[in-house]
Amino acid sequence: MRAIVNTPGAAEPVAIREVPEPTPAANEALVEVRAFSLNRGETRLMQVRPEGWRPGQDVAGIVLQVPAEGGGPAAGTRVVALCDQAGWAERVAVPTHRLAALPDNVRFEPAAALPVAGLTALRTLRHGAPLLGKRVLITGAAGGVGNLAIQLAVKSGAKVTAVVGGPERARAIEGLGAAEIVLGIDAAQGRFGLILEAAGGASLKAAIERIEPRGTIVIFGNSSGEPTPLSFRDFAERPNARVQSFSYFTSEAEERFAPDLALLASLIGDGALRPLLVERGWRDLAATATELRERRIAGKAVFRIEPS
Repeated sequence: MRAIVNTPGAAEPVAIREVPEPTPAANEALVEVRAFSLNRGETRLMQVRPEGWRPGQDVAGIVLQVPAEGGGPAAGTRVVALCDQAGWAERVAVPTHRLAALPDNVRFEPAAALPVAGLTALRTLRHGAPLLGKRVLITGAAGGVGNLAIQLAVKSGAKVTAVVGGPERARAIEGLGAAEIVLGIDAAQGRFGLILEAAGGASLKAAIERIEPRGTIVIFGNSSGEPTPLSFRDFAERPNARVQSFSYFTSEAEERFAPDLALLASLIGDGALRPLLVERGWRDLAATATELRERRIAGKAVFRIEPS
């Protein structure tokens, strides 16, 4: 079968090559991949992982074969799934607790945007529950996680301030429901009960200055690559506020992946969630990765697997 393979020493960072077919474990379904999405963190992994490494976590497709031990969606079911890696391929083996059936009206492309970004948005917001009436600050709001977090927070009754890096990215998220869109975190006024922070460095320092007493800052990235100095005195006027780290693979129990993916897919089906997407063929992956890394794409980049 064909798959995306890492080629760090070549003219392009990845290439489509022939690879062996997957061999599913007893608890894994075999899925024919129709679409997959690229996460910004994966663009960095392409630069540091060795020749032959196979990337890919977010996929959507059709179940070809159910697990040997049974369970999970039946053959022929359209699904969204989360892989550890190697998902950018014509076929992939996925544990049944990491895939969920898609509603009939949900296309593969928006579904493929859900696993990493959608689960991160959903689960980081849970650290601030209940959100009804709460002021929520979201950095990187025009990114893959940010655009979904805005929508989920607004649907839960939060008053969202969305932080973006420039006017074009601000325009990209207009209409998603944020009460306010600001250019840079320094423009965010007042205190917040929950802050989703992905930039690190000066941005995290500014987030600490804006958290309210007993509020929560959830750190789910460090896109700036900068450290943040932290002192007990930073919280003198914010008693009992906390900084919470986040990792999507271990943030909740393994058996929660399928229900959470099903929830997110149902929200798309109901029209309550609309991922921001750029849709392309998988032969355009290398060029698109550069655009995403340079923040010339808002939301998620999603790729269709085209016939050979």
